[in-house]
Amino acid sequence: MQQYLQNKERLVHNIFDKVYDKYDLMNDFMSLGIHRIWKKDMIQLMNPSKGKKLIDVACGTGDLGKIYLDSIGIGEEILCVDPNNKMINKGKNKLSKYKNIKWLIANAENLPVAKNSFDYYTISFGLRNTKNLNKSFSEAYRVLKPGGRYLCLEFSKIKNSNLNFIYNNYSKLIPLIGKIIVGEKKPYEYLIESIKKFPNQNQLIDLMKKNKFKNCTYRNLSGGIVAIHSGWKI
Repeated sequence: MQQYLQNKERLVHNIFDKVYDKYDLMNDFMSLGIHRIWKKDMIQLMNPSKGKKLIDVACGTGDLGKIYLDSIGIGEEILCVDPNNKMINKGKNKLSKYKNIKWLIANAENLPVAKNSFDYYTISFGLRNTKNLNKSFSEAYRVLKPGGRYLCLEFSKIKNSNLNFIYNNYSKLIPLIGKIIVGEKKPYEYLIESIKKFPNQNQLIDLMKKNKFKNCTYRNLSGGIVAIHSGWKI
C-alpha cells in the first residue's frame, strides 16, 4: 500500500509538471467551460461573509480564489495552497493584481499552518489526487476554526443511466483532446481512471463524518457529474 501511495504521488506530480502551462485551457475544453459555473456554484453555496479567512487547497492556478475575491471583495485575504510550484507560479502571474492572495506549496495531507486558523476550507478537483483521503480530511478539520466550513467540489457518480452513457463515451475522447492541446495523452488517461475509482457521494459523506465533520451534505451538479460536499467543524 505504501509503495502504491508513493507511486501515485510521483505520478500526480509528474502529470501536473507536464500540463500546468495549459491547465486552464484544457479544463475549459474538457468541461466545455462549465467548470467555472461549478466553482461559482460552490462559492454561492458557501455564502461567504467579509472578514472571514479562506484556505483553498489544491488551488491549481487560483481559479476558485479569484471567484471568491470577485464575489466578496478583493480586500479579503486568502491562502492558496498547491503541491506543484509550477502551478503556483502560473497562478501568481495570472492573478498578480490580487495582492491579498498568499501562495503556499504544500500537500493537502500536511498543511504547514496553525490549527483553528480558517473560517472556510475549499478544495476543487484536488481531493481525488491526494494520497490519503482520511489525512486530507483530518488536516482540513485541524486548520478550520470551530464553526468553520469545509467545501469540496469533485467529480462524482451520475445517477441517470442515459447521461452516464453519454458521459462515459465523451470521457473516452478526453485523452485524445489532451494529446492535441497539451501534447500529452497519459495525464488524461489517469484523470479518467481516477474519477472511476473515486468514492461516490454517500461514501464521501461517510468519510467526512469519520473525520469529525458535522451536518454533512452534498449537492449534485450537472446530474452528478460533479458534487459539492459540505461539512462543519463544530
